[in-house]
Amino acid sequence: MFGKLLLLFTATLAAAQPVVVRTSTLIDGKGHVLKNKELIIDGGKIIRIADAKQKPTIDLTGLTVMPGWIDTHIHATWYFNKEGRYEAGGRGSKSTPQQAALYAAANLYATLMGGFTTVQSVGAELDGDLRDRIAADTLAGPRLLTSLRAVNENTGDPAAIRAYVQKMKADGADLVKIFATASIRDGGKMTMTAEQLNAACGEAKLQGLRSIVHAHSSDGARASVMAGCTAIEHGTFLDDATLELMAQHGVYFDPNFLVLHNYLDNKAKFLGIGNYTEEGFAAMEKGLPLVAEVLKRARKHQVKVVLGTDGVAGAHGRNAEEFIYRVQDGGDRAMDALTSGMSLAAESLGMGGQIGSIAEGMQADLVAVSGDPLANITAVRHVAFVMKGGKVYRYAR
Repeated sequence: MFGKLLLLFTATLAAAQPVVVRTSTLIDGKGHVLKNKELIIDGGKIIRIADAKQKPTIDLTGLTVMPGWIDTHIHATWYFNKEGRYEAGGRGSKSTPQQAALYAAANLYATLMGGFTTVQSVGAELDGDLRDRIAADTLAGPRLLTSLRAVNENTGDPAAIRAYVQKMKADGADLVKIFATASIRDGGKMTMTAEQLNAACGEAKLQGLRSIVHAHSSDGARASVMAGCTAIEHGTFLDDATLELMAQHGVYFDPNFLVLHNYLDNKAKFLGIGNYTEEGFAAMEKGLPLVAEVLKRARKHQVKVVLGTDGVAGAHGRNAEEFIYRVQDGGDRAMDALTSGMSLAAESLGMGGQIGSIAEGMQADLVAVSGDPLANITAVRHVAFVMKGGKVYRYAR
């Protein structure tokens, strides 16, 4: 019954533009808190912000309203199959392609309901179809950007890598994902050569694409920065010199807590598959304090820290836990953690003029939570309202 009422309510809003959203506490995504404002939404965008005076179409007083959250690193196609074991679709999966697609769609729906209105999914061909269905409004999910696939040391020599990146662009990739180092489960050592990284990031730039790099070690991250790559993921073992170099070059940094916690919490569902070994899990457990420590040092060096979860099977819909880990374990100020998943994340995606903040002319992406996340960051768990592009997807008061 509630679902029918929500659909009717959403349809009514769409037909009765403009929409007036009343707020009592609003975090604008750029570090400011506004009180008692109304947002006028028309055509999916915020057209005016003013003192709350009109009769609201949607009344969010008593909640904390923010821009829709952004996760710069997920794997939408990773899931637990009917046997409760990890799969990512494709060869070797026990699930059919149709089942894999349904798992992925469910992951994205859960992520949207969790308050994330934009995500970047890196490394799966299926992401392209999911992105297009969401953009066409035939599938409910967050706005999705994808690399479609990834570049690694086995992609080939520099010439082959350049051709591969060109094909990624032709196939519709929004960015290039690069593996400069091994997994933390395999020690995180540098695996691509500087020449390969120069080719990958150089060609990405020529094609007008951003390039984000999986890099745990300092040598892999440093070579990626010098190659002109735009973001470093993980960075568990980064030294201060590398962090300073990243700050100087304006490279974005995405350390991840949730992925390690998620693996450890779901160990039985991954153990024995690929490099998910006892040794690998021990390495991930040892990595947690290192992630906390590198985040603190990155803040001291004024690196541009963005919010990404590396959300894999088991993490979808729980993306907001990353905010909590960064504050409680990483020592982040609540406002800094939130901003990393709002305006700074949008900037890193090249979409700072469209999403990530509440301002006139921006997309009407909103999330509202019960409680005050600046006073208690765990309030991000209590999502009561989600709007993307002016369309309401969740309204639970």
